[in-house]
Amino acid sequence: MKEGKLELSVGVFVLAGLLALGWLSIKLARMEFVGGNHIPIWANFSSVSGLKTGANVEIAGVSVGRVDQIALDLGDYEAKVRLLIQPGVPIQDDAIASIRTKGLIGDRYISISPGGSNTLLQENGTIVQTEPAINFEELISQFVHGSI
Repeated sequence: MKEGKLELSVGVFVLAGLLALGWLSIKLARMEFVGGNHIPIWANFSSVSGLKTGANVEIAGVSVGRVDQIALDLGDYEAKVRLLIQPGVPIQDDAIASIRTKGLIGDRYISISPGGSNTLLQENGTIVQTEPAINFEELISQFVHGSI
């Protein structure tokens, strides 16, 4: 009888450890199985060079969301980016979304500059004003060839 209780307690302990490990790996990978409580917002860019899904979305240096999806709009050959924004963070309809780089050669992220409008974007709304990423190779090439 004592062996049965010991085996049961060890089994429960191992199961709890596996569940905790699974939860931790899901949280570290920023995965969501039940949609989460984020508000999807779209932004169209002429170029998203170096931007990856999972990249941060920041306002004034504070992380307020992440990049969920990047796709090509075949109608006008622009990149459509879906941003998942935390609820309660107001995004005006005249906000500007810019692709920035952390440091000189760091990861790309999206920075949102708030607008002055009183009208807020609703779920699946689109940020119209965007600034693409700066292409450093092209900039250096122009400098070397005297175009700047």
